[in-house]
Amino acid sequence: MNNLEVHPNIAQASTLPARFYQDPQVYEAVKEKVFARSWQWVGDTDDLKAPGTVKPFTLLEGCLDEPLVLTRDHHDQLHLLSNVCTHRGMLVAETGDNARYLRCRYHGRRFGLDGCFQAMPEFEGVEGFPSPKDDLPKVAFETWGQGKFLFASLNPPVSLQEVLRPVQERLGWLPFREFYFEPARARDYLVRANWALYCDNYLEGFHIPYIHASLNSAIDYSSYTTEVYDWCNLQLGVAAPGEPCFDLPKDSPDYGQRIAAYYYWVFPNLMLNFYPWGLSVNVVRPLGLELTKVSFLPYVWDASKLEAGAGAALDRVEREDEVVVEAVQKGVKSRFYDRGRFSVKREQGVHHFHRLMAMALE
Repeated sequence: MNNLEVHPNIAQASTLPARFYQDPQVYEAVKEKVFARSWQWVGDTDDLKAPGTVKPFTLLEGCLDEPLVLTRDHHDQLHLLSNVCTHRGMLVAETGDNARYLRCRYHGRRFGLDGCFQAMPEFEGVEGFPSPKDDLPKVAFETWGQGKFLFASLNPPVSLQEVLRPVQERLGWLPFREFYFEPARARDYLVRANWALYCDNYLEGFHIPYIHASLNSAIDYSSYTTEVYDWCNLQLGVAAPGEPCFDLPKDSPDYGQRIAAYYYWVFPNLMLNFYPWGLSVNVVRPLGLELTKVSFLPYVWDASKLEAGAGAALDRVEREDEVVVEAVQKGVKSRFYDRGRFSVKREQGVHHFHRLMAMALE
């Protein structure tokens, strides 16, 4: 990946080149070097309470397209397994259910809910069978938020706890187990732009006064700051006078401030937006070089605060962002554009993202 270097000093750095957003070879490299090696949002454990639960899904559908299955065995242990039969590649679990074991309906191969091979009809005389290769491969997964939220990775370089440590240290006081998913407020958006352009836009508050009038009135833009960590960064939104804010515990580093929102971006494609009403999880899924699906997944804590402050009117803010990001996608195709420069004050988050991407693709 030539010429993707981003200088570590933001004052000297230029952005990723325009071809990063439009080169099919770069896009394919990102799948394996970034997405296959990162922690991806799976959901929460509320659907996996009972022993015997089986939940098949596709990891990062449209991009990685890896068939996986979550199970809770009869010893009450969670497992994340490949959902591909080790005989001929058939999907093992095709629907969610409660079961005593997993059985491939193609030729009847059976596995325990822990993925271990159990039985196979008409395989007499096969030498060296069964072997560990006949078990369903196990896939790395971790929970976070008092065991509430599930993440998976095909090849993680670091633990999920290390990735989310700054979030835990700042907001571990929140009662995550009391957060509940509100499907009526969930939304999917199709954005006709490269996924990374969507992240670029999210990672700076620079555009708020120009694009988001309603959000700009809810926060104090002059106090808007960005904090950069190893695998995530935080945009801290201070509430404008009279706007809702968090009731922070005294041991919070932000105690005494009127915080309207904690906007966490987690490398490479996850946003954890904390508001006084709860958490909006934003998952950015690449569907193609210039097509992205963004899912807004709300987890409500205090429903009485849903319609006010920085956490209100999220649909409007999203649609405003879509228009801008889609226009930028057209702009980066210009023969006259290659790289831009960063605002030292306002674009630390974008610089952080570009640095991580450049290093992953070296």
